[in-house]
Parts: sequence; structure tokens; C-alpha cells
Amino acid sequence: MIWIIGGTSEARKLIERLGDFNNYILTIATEDGKEFFDTDNLFIGRLSREEMGSFAKDNHIDMIVDLSHPYAKVVSENARFVSEKLDIEYKRYARRKAVHGGDHIYLNSYEEAYDFLSSIEGTVFFTTGSKNIKDFEKVRGDNRFIYRVLPALESIELCKASDVHMRDIVAILGPFSKEFNKAMLASYNPNYCVMKDSGHAGGTREKIQACIELDIKPVIIGREEEEGISDLEEIEKIIRSK
Repeated sequence: MIWIIGGTSEARKLIERLGDFNNYILTIATEDGKEFFDTDNLFIGRLSREEMGSFAKDNHIDMIVDLSHPYAKVVSENARFVSEKLDIEYKRYARRKAVHGGDHIYLNSYEEAYDFLSSIEGTVFFTTGSKNIKDFEKVRGDNRFIYRVLPALESIELCKASDVHMRDIVAILGPFSKEFNKAMLASYNPNYCVMKDSGHAGGTREKIQACIELDIKPVIIGREEEEGISDLEEIEKIIRSK
């Protein structure tokens, strides 16, 4: 049995491509993601390292195909650990970085981002999701922080838990075109736009282009280039040959 770890648009595309191929179990973290996958082979829920090990054993997994988000480092680290411990073949789909130089502020970690944001003045528009809102809010000071998040109950609850005002929540599903980003950013007129380098699939280039045209400073929370397979067709072939 093949274990496909989802959480990205590429995972959705892969399941569509697999069609009637049925020798897999797809795992995603939340109920909200269910609507994107037309498959009965679905397990919903976050798994700890120990739970991932038990899941692999209980389902007789002999290959793990990791299509989790490039910033979900813990998920990939745990998947690799389980694969090594249980001697299970592991394949990683790796999104290539979209940012290679340019007129922007490039930070190497969230910790660097917190330090930077604590030293600025103005309005900041975040496109980094809801996970780190509580930490961003700790360094907001008198600035205005606006958060673009998924239109999911969990995202809204995280915003409310950090006392984010409704006027500072934009709940919408991306990725978006440059024109859409530009219209949205123009409406809020921020000084900075904070984003992750989520690759082409995550719409990073379109965000940067919109910022440049509006004279908004892009702030990118970077990541290291991952080792793995960047061709979805190759991933599909590996799965079908198993």
C-alpha cells in the first residue's frame, strides 16, 4: 500500500491523474481539505511521529510519497524518520523556489521575520496563512497587520484567538493572479507584504509582481532548496510502477 501525504495543490493534481488506480491511502490534516479530493481512500487528521509509525504499520505501507507543503518541515522530517525506522521507501515531491534575487527583503526564518517586523512602522499585509498569527501579533506594536487566510473555520478561530479585528482578516482561497493580488493590495495600501517562497504553485511570483507595480516592499520568508523530485509526472510513474 502507498501512503500519499497531501496538503498541496500538487497532491490534488496527482490524485486526479491517478484516476482508477486504487492502491494508496491519502492523508490530509483537516476536514476543510476534503472537498478538494475526489477519492474514498482518504484519512483526515494530524499525525504525530508515533502516530505516523502506527499508521504505516496498520496499513501495511511499503512506500511513502510526500507531497506536504514545503514549509511543513516537521511533517517531512517525521515521514523520513518513519521510512528509515520501518525500512519503507520514501519519495519526496519538492517544489522549486520561485525567488532568486530581486528587489525585496529576504529573511531566512520566521524568527528573522519577527525581528524585522518588530523594527518597522506602517501597515503589513500577510499572505503566510494562519499558523503564525499569534507570533506576528506579539511584535505588531502600533502597526496595522492584515492577514489573508483560508476561508476555513480553523483559520478564523486562530485569528480570533489572537484578537485580530474582522477588518484585518481577508478569508479567501488562492492562489491568485497578479491582477487579483494587485487589486487586493491596492485596497489595503500596505507598506509591506509578507509571503513565503511557496514556489510557482503557491503564486509567489504573482505576489511579488503585484507588490513591485504598487511600490509595496515584498518580504519573503525563505527556505532551503529541497532535495526531491520536482516532476509530478515522474511521481505518478513511480506510484504506478509499485
